[in-house]
Amino acid sequence: MKKLLKYVFFLSLIFGFHLISFSQRPVITKIKKFKPPVVKTFLGIRSNGDTVTIEEASQLIGLPLKIMDAKENIYKIDSYHFLYKKRGEIQDEETGRKNATYTTVADMFRATPLPQVWIDNLKGGLQKNEEIYFFDIIVKDEANRIFYALDLKIFIQ
Repeated sequence: MKKLLKYVFFLSLIFGFHLISFSQRPVITKIKKFKPPVVKTFLGIRSNGDTVTIEEASQLIGLPLKIMDAKENIYKIDSYHFLYKKRGEIQDEETGRKNATYTTVADMFRATPLPQVWIDNLKGGLQKNEEIYFFDIIVKDEANRIFYALDLKIFIQ
C-alpha cells in the first residue's frame, strides 16, 4: 500500500510540473495613455454659471446639449444626468410666515434634448431662483474613447 501511495504521489507530482511548464504566460498589452481634450458644455449659447430669465430658460430647456472643444469639434453624448431644483413655499403654522423651500427632480438620460414629457412639465413651472443642472456628462470622441465633459448649471432669475 505504501508503494502504491508513493507511486500515485510521484505521478501527480510529475503531472503537476508538466502542467506548470507548458502553461501559457498572460499577454500584457500596453495601452497608450489617453488625455481627453478640454471641452465646454453648452445649452444653446449658454454655458456653466450663466443666469437667464424664465422666458429664456423655457426656450433653452428644449435645446440639445452641445459638447465642443476649442477647435469647435462637437462630441457625441453617451449619457448625462439632469437635475431641476424647484422652488416652493411653506407657511409656518405658528407665525404665518412663508419660507422658501427647494425640492429636486433628477434622472439619467442617453439622448439630448430632454424627453418631450420633461420639457412640457418644466416649461410650465419655471420660477425665479431655480436651477437647471446637467452633470456627469459622458461623451465619446471619434475613436470611441469615453471621457467626462464639464457640468452645466444655469440659474433662473
